[in-house]
Amino acid sequence: MDRLIYTAMTGLKHIMEQQATTANNLANSTTTGFRQQIDSFRAVPVLGAGLPTRAFVVDATTGANFNSGNVYNTGHELDVAIRDRGWFAIQRADGTEAYTRQGNFKLNENGVLQTQDGLTVVGDGGPITIPPESKVAIANDGTVSAVATNVVPLITNLIGRIKLVNPNEADLVRGADGLFETKNRAPVEADATVTVASGALESSNVNVVEEMVNMITLARSFDLQTKLLQNAENNATKASQIFSLT
Repeated sequence: MDRLIYTAMTGLKHIMEQQATTANNLANSTTTGFRQQIDSFRAVPVLGAGLPTRAFVVDATTGANFNSGNVYNTGHELDVAIRDRGWFAIQRADGTEAYTRQGNFKLNENGVLQTQDGLTVVGDGGPITIPPESKVAIANDGTVSAVATNVVPLITNLIGRIKLVNPNEADLVRGADGLFETKNRAPVEADATVTVASGALESSNVNVVEEMVNMITLARSFDLQTKLLQNAENNATKASQIFSLT
């Protein structure tokens, strides 16, 4: 009975964590470039005197599904989608480098290329600044050019190149802000083989139907664990009644 309580209690706790993960995946099913979060669990024995038969359920890994989402055209000059494998390099507010597949960029008031959250897109030579009154063009290799629209003839200026990387996915972890980083938080070298499609975005790789089915399964598992606790309580009550008769 004691072992049953330990198993059911920790099972309930981590089912709730899985439900939170599933809810987060569903909430981001329309987020550009989002990577599905994946949780897995394992049983670990409780160590200590008199506890050799008890076990807890603990997080084994918290990973991500790195399969690519669908690419769709938007026609917007600052929308960029990575083809196949690769990541955009982003500079966090604390100066560290992070990586994302979310390519719906914007320009701030100073013309600096940024994410929708206001983080600077890293270029091979630093931040990428677009001159005013210019039309932006982004090549397949991430090269950013600006065509001045206020002069005749039109002049094309090479601004820089978006830093595109392709780190080993096993070395990537998701940060609290949703961006990915290497396990040692060290920056990754640019990879010239990564290509992009301009005027397009990549959709989330979350399968909504799969996540809804998973949510229903977790709800049923939660009910099962609750019933196990109720059975343990009933068994304890009956055992107390039997002992009181002796």
